[in-house]
Amino acid sequence: MRKIYIFDTTLRDGEQSPGVNLNTKEKVEIALQLEKLGVDRMEAGFPAASPGDLAAVNAVARAVKNASVIGLSRSREQDIDAAREALKDAQDPCLHLFLATSPIHRKHKLRMEKDQVLETAERAIRYAKQYFSKIEFSPEDAGRTELDFLVQVTEMAIRAGATVVNIPDTVGYLNPLEFGNIFKTLKENVTGIEKIQLSAHCHDDLGMATANALAAVLNGADQIEGTINGIGERAGNTAIEEVALALATRADYFGATTSLNLKEIAKTSRLVSKLTGMPVPGNKAIVGANAFAHESGIHQDGMLKEKTTYEIISPETIGLKESKLVLGKHSGRHAFREKLIDLGYELEDEAVNAAFAKFKDVADRKKDVTDEDIHAMLEEKLAESPSIYSFQTIEVHYGNQSVPSATIRIEKTNEGVKEATAEGNGSVDAIYNAIDKLTGEEVELEDYSIKSVSHGKDALGEVHVVLLQNDVTAQGRGLSTDILEASARAYVDALNRLIDKRQSPGRRDKMSLI
Repeated sequence: MRKIYIFDTTLRDGEQSPGVNLNTKEKVEIALQLEKLGVDRMEAGFPAASPGDLAAVNAVARAVKNASVIGLSRSREQDIDAAREALKDAQDPCLHLFLATSPIHRKHKLRMEKDQVLETAERAIRYAKQYFSKIEFSPEDAGRTELDFLVQVTEMAIRAGATVVNIPDTVGYLNPLEFGNIFKTLKENVTGIEKIQLSAHCHDDLGMATANALAAVLNGADQIEGTINGIGERAGNTAIEEVALALATRADYFGATTSLNLKEIAKTSRLVSKLTGMPVPGNKAIVGANAFAHESGIHQDGMLKEKTTYEIISPETIGLKESKLVLGKHSGRHAFREKLIDLGYELEDEAVNAAFAKFKDVADRKKDVTDEDIHAMLEEKLAESPSIYSFQTIEVHYGNQSVPSATIRIEKTNEGVKEATAEGNGSVDAIYNAIDKLTGEEVELEDYSIKSVSHGKDALGEVHVVLLQNDVTAQGRGLSTDILEASARAYVDALNRLIDKRQSPGRRDKMSLI
């Protein structure tokens, strides 16, 4: 079958999701998991945005060995030079150049005529070709560009030396028939089209990103661009897991496949959700909590008789397990270690001991510890932030006829444990006021959200916060069976990240691009 290349832009377009800001360590962690997933190409960031982003792209380039690492660049020499520096250590570097081509962008953003757009893009591609053997060119807002001009742009890119031409539906405007027709037209009318690969980059503003991507495949696209969980600008991008499973499940129809290791999809989805702070909706296709859940009596009856009556994909396909080993406070270390292996974690003894201690603490608070609880505990441990402040204890006093107050104990590196009490409009407000008093940091709470990791009254609660200080934002996560403790842990985690970012040179400013 025809191979469809997978271009993952979780680390670039995905990070442009409002409220998401990954640090270098988190980018590398996601990149290594994307490598395990088997993506062919991964866009690590936009090096010219800031020294910090350049350094992050370089760190990914050094870490990844089995996928092409890509840096985004405007059609400017200084951007290309920044990408050269960022990708100098990559095993298989690629430059992604872009320039807008649609009438609305030409008139209002670029203030260029068609010939100026062609000249600017060609000059950039030829300059980049001196340093990169692989160049992808994107005519931004191709979906709203005149077809005859898009043919000219594509022919220009081929002559100048591009190896991939990407067609972005930048604002998610098109329907599958329209988007597929662009690829059909290019295939039939562009001289030299056989020399390059055509790629599809879709946004989900009208809920058609996956459908449009698949329409592109049917009409000759060689590559699909997207993100894990479909995150990205505005309503997000094509969800890579959806395209991969559609091609695998309906190979009879599409006649195309990817090289992805589908069993890594669930783990990759969880990691991206955890580090970006963006929860996956329960009804999300492929990776949602309800994707393999059946509540209807009729459905349950059918499933018991023959699974394929209501399941077209088995959970094992994406790395999930049907059966669950229920763990509780009486479980021993051996059973816990076996469970970790069953869930895909192979840890050293010291790491197992630390995880087991955390497990015992949770097991004392709730009846059953689920797979979801264990994943959350381990991934929280893996994503720990720099420890300037360490949460110790919390005591909250609340009554509906009294003013809430909270007493917090926090340890600061090299300064020991400190304690403070504060009041607030509610319990969480009192907790955060007490932490502010202890740390002396003046911050603004930009976002606060709670979600249940598992089910039941004693479920683990996960709190996600975003803090703002001047123009610097940082997110934090906290996990506990008590949401007030989780709230305190999340706030301290965010403060640590904020201070670490503030002290690090080259703070990056995100830009809204393709």
